Amino acid sequence: MRTSFLLACFLCVMTLGCKSELPKETLVLHLGAEPSNLNPLLTIDTASSSVTDLIFSSFFRVNSDLALEPELLEKYHISEDGKVYTFYLKKNVTFHDGHPLTAEDVKFTYDKILDPKTNTVRRSNFIIDQHPVRFEVVDTYTLKAYLPKPFSPFLVQCNMGILPKHLLEKEDINKASFNRHPIGSGPFKFLRWESNQYLTLSRFDSFFLEKPKLKEIILKIIPDQNTAQIALENAELDEASMMGKDFDRYKNSPLFNVYRYYGLVYVYMGLNLKHPYLKDLAVRKAIAHAVNKKGIIDGVLKGFGLPADIPSVPALWSYPKQEAITSYGYDPEESKRLLTEAGFLWNKKTGFFEKNGRPFEFTLLTNKGNKDREKAAEVIQQYLKQVGIKMNIQLMEWSALLKVLNEPKDPKSFDAALLGWSVGIEPDSYAIWHSSEYPKGFNFIGYQNPVVDKELVLAREEVNQEKRKVHYQKIYQEISQDMPYLFLFFPETLQGINRRVKGLSKPGPAGMMTRIESIYVTP
Repeated sequence: MRTSFLLACFLCVMTLGCKSELPKETLVLHLGAEPSNLNPLLTIDTASSSVTDLIFSSFFRVNSDLALEPELLEKYHISEDGKVYTFYLKKNVTFHDGHPLTAEDVKFTYDKILDPKTNTVRRSNFIIDQHPVRFEVVDTYTLKAYLPKPFSPFLVQCNMGILPKHLLEKEDINKASFNRHPIGSGPFKFLRWESNQYLTLSRFDSFFLEKPKLKEIILKIIPDQNTAQIALENAELDEASMMGKDFDRYKNSPLFNVYRYYGLVYVYMGLNLKHPYLKDLAVRKAIAHAVNKKGIIDGVLKGFGLPADIPSVPALWSYPKQEAITSYGYDPEESKRLLTEAGFLWNKKTGFFEKNGRPFEFTLLTNKGNKDREKAAEVIQQYLKQVGIKMNIQLMEWSALLKVLNEPKDPKSFDAALLGWSVGIEPDSYAIWHSSEYPKGFNFIGYQNPVVDKELVLAREEVNQEKRKVHYQKIYQEISQDMPYLFLFFPETLQGINRRVKGLSKPGPAGMMTRIESIYVTP
């Protein structure tokens, strides 16, 4: 009966002209894309992770102050030499099928990450100086991890949803039906997934921490930002992000509050460094000088953002002072000069630069439905046209775009992509920038810099935060000079949340629902 009621509510939700009354004790959230899968070892996108975070529990959770708080752990101990970690698990944790969660499940999860047969981008997080971390079960609720060297990001990298060994040890984890029908130990359990429509999660009454106040969560898949905003306005969603152009229209809404804060996200245009033109640093500099970032922030974001020049965000302790960053300012004439130096000739008839009789032309990919990115792509297109570069735009469904970027081949079948990274609380970005992470990894542009490779490793091995900061400053300086990405902006989050939703966290980089068990809705 309850499922039928929810389905009826959802069908009403999907009809945008229908003023819907949101179901009681159910939170209706917005997903901007179809999840790729619901296995935390295999996820590569925010849509998937936002669902798995509700289904699976981890060693820690991140609070509003970006600090780690124990979740599965009773306590932990680090040896004096920093190479042995002992984890003590809580003893009252069960998976959603009633099976107890033990140290065997934890070891199984991390061993699966290290298994070369597992299609995961997280393997490098558990390989130090080319040697894997070794995990050992001490007893039912105690696990040891043996590291070849001290490794500063280890606790954060261990913060992974734990898988049930008893359900997966005999399965091919890459193809298991579990990936669409997961069983975790988190506050909510999986109930239903209707592709391109919605997912439904129900409260796990035996959750080992505070029992969730909500009975169910519906996550509606709405790729189009305008459609999501209308659904929020029509009381068909409890939460959705706002676009800057609509802030004044919505800021005094009687139905929902609009919160403003900077998250852990930067938006960028990634350039395929195997492209015959884009592999040239002079060409990448020319592209950087051609684009007015402030113009994009003012025109597209309506001022709700800050210009970006490096792969980090101001909220992190590793973020350097501005003078330590190389920035290529808006200078169209310098852009043209650099292109001429790089061997391109201006064609007066077409208005574009050419080389060997071929125009300087490439295609930018971005995800369909993200209106800010779509508009930013159009603005960049016009800026580049003004300096003689022809950039085409191709909008793609999220899953199709991920398939192109993550295809494990060299070279990859794209020119450039406009995307965003959510960086997390740990500045370690080995998986994105180390040369070994191409073509199977997040380094999908094929970036290679031996200095960056070295500093990434040193930053991982250094335990003193101030000394780590020096390594990251060198990394950011090298990357900002190389310009493998055209770093665009840090978007200010504008989040609309229905006034009936209570128990929210304070606005900040960690988001507003850091403790989902505390969230509830009023009539």
